[in-house]
Amino acid sequence: MSKKQIQADEKENLFPLGKENFKLMAIGLAIIVIGFILMIGGGSDDPNVFSEKIFSFRRITLAPIMVLFGFLFQIYAIMKKPKAKE
Repeated sequence: MSKKQIQADEKENLFPLGKENFKLMAIGLAIIVIGFILMIGGGSDDPNVFSEKIFSFRRITLAPIMVLFGFLFQIYAIMKKPKAKE
């Protein structure tokens, strides 16, 4: 290998994450945002009136599971090894 080719290979390897990693991280971020959006709402307009809507399946179970899955997906996206260029 020539000196220029070695330097070019070193420049390519400086950044540990590839394009696919960033795409997966964007998907993970979208999942987290959707989870937090699912959590909002359910309150009462009148502070003297209690609303049972805050204890719905969507807010208590589904949304936290989506947020947790989004964070796990982010870990996977960061840890995934980029494909080697041939």
